[in-house]
Amino acid sequence: MASGPVPEVAPAGPSPLRDRFASTTLHILGIALAAVSVGMLACALLEAATSRRDTLALGASALVAGAAGGLLWYLTRPSAIRKRDIFATVAWTWILTTVVGALPFVLAGTFAGPGADFVEQVVNSVFESASGFSASGSTVLTDFESPGRGLMMYRQLTHWYGGMGVVVLAVAVLPFLGVGGLELITAEAPGTTSDRLTPRVSETARRLWMVYIGFTVCAAVAFFVADGFSSLYDAVAHAFTLAATGGFSVHADSIGHYDSVAVETVVIVFMVLGGTSFSLHWRAVTTGRVPYHRNSEFRSYLGVLAVASAVIVILVWLENGLPLGSAIRGAVFTVVSLGTSTGLSNATGSGSPGDYVTWVAGAQLVLLFLMVVGGCTGSTSGGIKVMRMQVLGLVMLRSVQHSQSPRAVIPIRLGRDTVSESVVSRVAGFFLLHFMLVIAGLLAVTALGGDLETSLGSVVSALGNMGPALGEAGPTSNYAVAFSQPARLVLALLMIIGRLEILPILLAVVPYVYRSKDLARVARR
Repeated sequence: MASGPVPEVAPAGPSPLRDRFASTTLHILGIALAAVSVGMLACALLEAATSRRDTLALGASALVAGAAGGLLWYLTRPSAIRKRDIFATVAWTWILTTVVGALPFVLAGTFAGPGADFVEQVVNSVFESASGFSASGSTVLTDFESPGRGLMMYRQLTHWYGGMGVVVLAVAVLPFLGVGGLELITAEAPGTTSDRLTPRVSETARRLWMVYIGFTVCAAVAFFVADGFSSLYDAVAHAFTLAATGGFSVHADSIGHYDSVAVETVVIVFMVLGGTSFSLHWRAVTTGRVPYHRNSEFRSYLGVLAVASAVIVILVWLENGLPLGSAIRGAVFTVVSLGTSTGLSNATGSGSPGDYVTWVAGAQLVLLFLMVVGGCTGSTSGGIKVMRMQVLGLVMLRSVQHSQSPRAVIPIRLGRDTVSESVVSRVAGFFLLHFMLVIAGLLAVTALGGDLETSLGSVVSALGNMGPALGEAGPTSNYAVAFSQPARLVLALLMIIGRLEILPILLAVVPYVYRSKDLARVARR
């Protein structure tokens, strides 16, 4: 059978993907903005179905964020990425998402109070957005009644995005930083080589998202029941906060609005769980066993919360003269809130048992220590993390032992595992960086008009993503009253730096830092 002529095959044209601009940073930023735009759109629909005050602001913001994100995603493609590019991707994605995330507040005029010019409105909007996406909970919002439900839910949703983002960041990016975060988890994660639950980062991220979403649903249901089935809106809004260990509430007096032991108990339970490593939650769900008691960090975490609660109960009972029941209720809630970097408050007003700025100085010093420590590694909590504090304590103990036996080889052990000297060194470096940032932030904020007590508490709170601080920035106060506009911008930057655990911002934004031989060596490890 004769065959016909073979048709000519046209040469393959250029691949549309190859024609796109190669930039992993812009590509991921596009995805992040698109994801945020979906949340804005959902909140715009909620606003349209309820108060309708801020529907246009949310809808326009969703359009801008979605268009920008879609264009960045479509016009770019991922490329081979260097470690410094990873830092740039993480840092700039967080910074630009924060800026775009402020758009609904600007367009809605959320901060257009008496005497507030446009610049101040933008500053306050950026501060609120930074506090939301960093899961801090510090606020400059004074009027909780005027914004519509959709805009207030978007404010809560920024927490949820930030919390989920940092969980994914922790397993996908932070191993490159070598600051003793995930590598330390290796010592307490049986059967794994890091905090990754599977060898594939994408699969690990998917599983953690499942835990995160499940956690949010459980928190919403529990809150709804504890509140007497009164408001599904309140339950969902606070579930977003609890999952992210953030501090935003839809009420000016936070959890104190409910004045309910049942609600406070549910919130305490979920704050403790939110400050626990999500890898432990995953293993508990998938194996049917509860592995928490085997984890030395978790045991230390609960121990710190228990001891701090007992100390503060005694202090405020004896020194402040509070009834024992009120002292227990106020102290336990506050200790768990700040010890997990959540920042919610059960204060029902200035001078109430939960208003910790009225407590004796000793109790406030304990709270300041909790602000520094934070929750467990691998959780959505902020702070230095309990595991790093464990390592630091063991290093100090070893120094004492070396003074008696200078030639002794004394390894640092967490549980049954030995922490390598390189990890110990990087943890020490992280502490030094954190301390230097506290000093630099304190100098900047006090120079911009803040008093010493309020500034110190707020800088520590910002770096630890705690929310309320000390002095004029306490649980019944407001950052807009306590600080000038430039100081608020400094604190907003510190919140993002703290959420990213310092190094991504330094290595991506400050070229000199990356060229530094010491930090460059840390980055290459």
